[in-house]
Amino acid sequence: MTLRLSILDQSPIPAGGAPAEALIATLQLARSAEGLGYHRFWVAEHHGAAGFAGTAPEIMVASLLENTRRLRIGSGGVLLPRYEPRKVAEVFHVLGALHPGRVDLGIGRAGGVARDFPRRFAEVIDLLGRPYPGYMPPTVWLLGAGSGSARLAGALGTRYAFAHFLSPQLSTAALDAFHGSSTLQAPTQSALAVRVVVADTEAKAQELTAGFLLWRSRKDLGHNEPFPSPAMVRSHSWTAEEDARVGHSSGQLVAGTPIR
Repeated sequence: MTLRLSILDQSPIPAGGAPAEALIATLQLARSAEGLGYHRFWVAEHHGAAGFAGTAPEIMVASLLENTRRLRIGSGGVLLPRYEPRKVAEVFHVLGALHPGRVDLGIGRAGGVARDFPRRFAEVIDLLGRPYPGYMPPTVWLLGAGSGSARLAGALGTRYAFAHFLSPQLSTAALDAFHGSSTLQAPTQSALAVRVVVADTEAKAQELTAGFLLWRSRKDLGHNEPFPSPAMVRSHSWTAEEDARVGHSSGQLVAGTPIR
């Protein structure tokens, strides 16, 4: 089994910052990731979120493809319940034609009523078509946080990415369900999306972790805010409700050694 490292960036907005700054930072991060040898780079879709700038991953994918040369670039993901399948397929068909072999179409089922999601997902796959000279269809991934999405991806022959950062306790069962139902033979057909905090020093990483935990705990309590600065975290007086949420949020993080 080959293990490849990739990045899913949500274009976080820091307190006092602007969405444009966050999007530019995403482009800079992708260029750095390519230089470090990462395999792929995905961008997310969020709406009405003060902490994230990425509302149109298809636009960011186009820009990222133009600003990199080797990385696979994709959506992590397009929220299909919000869109017509034909429009999603046509957008990524164009991206695949311009950058053959480098485009991933990651699709999520959040963002709306998903009762007919399997049919809509299958329609996107069909509309993307088959390879022909000069065109390589985007590789389709289904994003999920449970076994239902895993089995659907396996049944339709797509790749599957599990959101460990949302439901870490379900990761093994979901990946087992995918591999057990998959019609694909390729060894690199699934991905595990984990939340990792990295920095130049351990102290800086701990500082960033504290900021994430404060943001996450307040978000869970209904506060839609940008990411707090280190100074804001240091001066913050934690409430009992925020403290109670920290244990849950810290379980979504993967600890590691600092970058050297």
